Amino acid sequence: MPEGLFFPVIETERLTLKPLAINDAESLLKIFSDPEVMRYWNTPPWKTLQDSLDFINASNDSMQCQESLVLGVYLQSTGELIGKCMLFSYDAESKRAEIGFGLGRAAWGKGYINEAGEALIQYGFSVLGLRRVEAEIDPDNQSSAKTLEKLGFSREGLLRQRWEVNGIISDSAMYGRLKSDHMN
Repeated sequence: MPEGLFFPVIETERLTLKPLAINDAESLLKIFSDPEVMRYWNTPPWKTLQDSLDFINASNDSMQCQESLVLGVYLQSTGELIGKCMLFSYDAESKRAEIGFGLGRAAWGKGYINEAGEALIQYGFSVLGLRRVEAEIDPDNQSSAKTLEKLGFSREGLLRQRWEVNGIISDSAMYGRLKSDHMN
């Protein structure tokens, strides 16, 4: 697998963030076929192993092109894949990217997103030279809103009727964090 800025391995206290591999496909499918995990996403739950393989291949292609950074979130203690986090919509000239993450339900409520998210944000600021990280969430997704606020993001606006998935129309709340923002 190619080395470099877009294929890092990032270690935190409890987690390892690293590029997804083909042998992660079954674990990914288990996580992202869960309607509760996908409840606030702008895509429907995954249905087949091919959905996972397509995601892994597309992620690696986008990292090769330096368009995004998509990393699996693995427990250091067991090596288990518990989710993914990513910086995408990367704009080198404007020094910004959007952050996204998703965890399997068994990993909810344990602070893993805060831990992985902060490590990914710091990697974006210090290694990729980002000035700004953005997040777009469904305004009804209170757990993501609280997580973003803990990560130092500010709510910056609302885009009305931004998405339609399976006939359901939803708004998007926009959040941002600048490298110059001070964490509380």
